[in-house]
Amino acid sequence: MRKLIATVFNYSLDGLLADEDTEFWKFCFDLPENREPADPAHLDFLRSAYAHLMGRTAYESISRAMTTSTDHPFADLLNTGRKVVFSRTLRTADWANTTIASADTTEEVDKLRLGGDGHIVVWGGVRLWRSLMRLDLIDELRVSVFPYVAGEGTRLFDGVPASYQLDLLSSTASGNGIVYLRYGRHR
Repeated sequence: MRKLIATVFNYSLDGLLADEDTEFWKFCFDLPENREPADPAHLDFLRSAYAHLMGRTAYESISRAMTTSTDHPFADLLNTGRKVVFSRTLRTADWANTTIASADTTEEVDKLRLGGDGHIVVWGGVRLWRSLMRLDLIDELRVSVFPYVAGEGTRLFDGVPASYQLDLLSSTASGNGIVYLRYGRHR
């Protein structure tokens, strides 16, 4: 059965996501050393995914960025990879290799997990992450913590279960100060 692995990119030391038009967003995306993953294993992890899951808002933002900025390190793997967008309002998906999942979230995830080996990467958005946590569907959580106190942005873990124990699987620091944390769901 395939693992569901939620990724959290651009997370500040004070627990905030890099929302567009904030100073933290500029720090994450305007500096070349922060834009690209410092760890080649991270790109291998993303490349080897069976599917990439996104909520509607994340899908619209990421698809626009990846189809217009082909020099981004994620562009090739996302433009060619299998994508599933979770939405009850989206009717069509123009990005290549994208399907829309609009039925029960648990059932849709269970269908994706069936079959061979590999893993499924959850890119976001926040509502999808929170929904998957409330349904206890996430097997692993990978968080990229930036050396930055944002002071403004979205709190990822608001509205999730009061108790959600994780086990640290690994932690790796990059030369630019980003710490990659990998947690497994404690079961």
